[in-house]
Order: sequence, then C-alpha cells, then structure tokens
Amino acid sequence: MPLIEIRKRSLTIETTYHDGGPVTDTPLKLAAACAVIQNPYAGRYEPDLMPFMAELRSLGTLLAQELVDTLGQDKIEVYSKAAIVGVNGEMEHGAVWHEAGGWAMRKVLGEPKAIVPASKAVAHTGYRLMVPVHYIHASYVRSHFNSMEVGLQDAPRPNEILFALVMGTGGRVHSRLGGLTQDKVSVHDGQR
Repeated sequence: MPLIEIRKRSLTIETTYHDGGPVTDTPLKLAAACAVIQNPYAGRYEPDLMPFMAELRSLGTLLAQELVDTLGQDKIEVYSKAAIVGVNGEMEHGAVWHEAGGWAMRKVLGEPKAIVPASKAVAHTGYRLMVPVHYIHASYVRSHFNSMEVGLQDAPRPNEILFALVMGTGGRVHSRLGGLTQDKVSVHDGQR
C-alpha cells in the first residue's frame, strides 16, 4: 500500500507591487504549493519513519517543479518548506519533510547551498502557518528575509498532513536595512 494518498493540492501566488513606498518596476512574487495527504501513522506510534520520508521525495519533486514552472527557474531567489500535521499525528510526521521537501527543491533548483528554512506545527483544521524564506545561495542576505502564510480552510483534517513548499522571485520590495547583499555573496558555502 502506498504511503502517500493525496486528497487535494493548492497553488497560491502573492504578487507585491509596493509596501507603502513607490511601486517597483519588478513586482515580488511568492508562491506556495501545498498537498494534503492522509497521515499513514495517525493515531499510532511508528518507530521507523524512513520509508515515509523516502516516498515523500516524489511529492516534494512534484511541488517543487510546479513552483519552478510557475515562477521561472532563473527567477527564483528565495525558498522554504512547511508542514501542518493534523491533531491525530505528531510533530515527527511533519519533520520528515525537512529532508524530502528540502532535497526536492535543491534538486530542481540546481543544488543551491543555503539551508532551506522550515516551519511546522501539529494543529487543528484550518490552521495557518507563517513560513520564513531566505536567499537560496546564502542564508545571511538580509534583504531576502521574508515570510508567506500557508494553509487551507479544510486542512489538515485530524488524520492528515499538509505539506508545503514556498519559492519567490526576490527579496522584500522596499528592503533597505543593509547587511550582506546578493552581489557580495562570495564564499558559496550557503552561509556567506
């Protein structure tokens, strides 16, 4: 029996033209691809989650490719991942997404080095989660620290998990707080 049974998927795109200042020439686009699946371990303790994590790589690739197709491979500058586990599950059921979702995004984006930020929760149906994003090539590029809300009004149900990947086309529209800038990234270790 497969471990992944998708009930529904969603794709949300936010386009920001300004944030109280002048209208930008290039609007910022943030997009979240979500999948709601049946939690194969809801209501019970499973000591070995590795097969689930391995099988989730295909779901991660599906969502990551959808985001790349939506935003354009060469335009993606930020990323993140998230999981909301229904109340009959446990935090570890969402933590499997760290490897599966992160691996998938790195694969489709050409192996960027920066750590993929994440957020996860065990929560009720309709819960919304703020997901942090940052620059894909260096975690300390301050202009690209941002967030996007993910969630669906009917998910996750108690025996489900909502998995999400987030990508975006740039930093905050009116970023002006200094720090490391994209053009000064030089070490290529994912940090600085």
